[in-house]
Amino acid sequence: MIFEADLKTAQRELADFLTAADRAVAFTGAGLSTECGIPDFRSPGGLWSRNKPIAFGDFRAHPAARNEAWRRKFVMDASFAGAQPGRGHRALANLLAQGRLSGIITQNIDGLHQASGVPDMDLVELHGNGTYATCLDCRRRYELGWVKTRFEAAGGIAPDCEACGGPIKSATISFGQAMPEREMARAAALTDTCDLFIVLGSSLVVYPAAGFPLMARRNGARLVIVNRQPTDFDEMADLVVRDDIGDVLEPFL
Repeated sequence: MIFEADLKTAQRELADFLTAADRAVAFTGAGLSTECGIPDFRSPGGLWSRNKPIAFGDFRAHPAARNEAWRRKFVMDASFAGAQPGRGHRALANLLAQGRLSGIITQNIDGLHQASGVPDMDLVELHGNGTYATCLDCRRRYELGWVKTRFEAAGGIAPDCEACGGPIKSATISFGQAMPEREMARAAALTDTCDLFIVLGSSLVVYPAAGFPLMARRNGARLVIVNRQPTDFDEMADLVVRDDIGDVLEPFL
């Protein structure tokens, strides 16, 4: 049943659902971080509408693609420098600390869940993390400051791995790149055992990540969707909310 609730009703219903749940899971998307000044790249006029994403195969195969990917990365990072966790992040961290959430599955790559106090063990990052980099061949970790210093010193040429000479890439999942098996398995385990699945700020159009709400619903879990725009899953949800995520989660701060 679709239940498009006003703010106060939504807050009350969500609180009741959380009280009744034994294993609640939050699933977060880009809409959670817009309050923090990080735009949803898929929105009209967003960065992805102005810059065609660089496919993983091109990044691996062509030095010019790697150079352009890092150029864009540093421009974006400069625009969003100083972003801090918003009310939604903090509320979820509180719910997790109180034992009212079993875990958080996120499509976001901004590291704001960790910055809000969410332990890595309770967070599943389906699309990786943009706050550091790794070598695609040997998996050695690199900090972004290290990459940026060498990138700029070389006049916009991306550095290679010091250990094996492989290409260094931000630790995110790009178009055409395989999803991380460990994280997908962790997300599936959380989803399989949950009795409440709360979607926050996701358009639910990017697969395979968008399949988890469907999996939870088919397993009998309640489904809550808090998103500004309609999703293809609204008709199967128990609660649909169109208000700002921070406002909806304000009582849980």
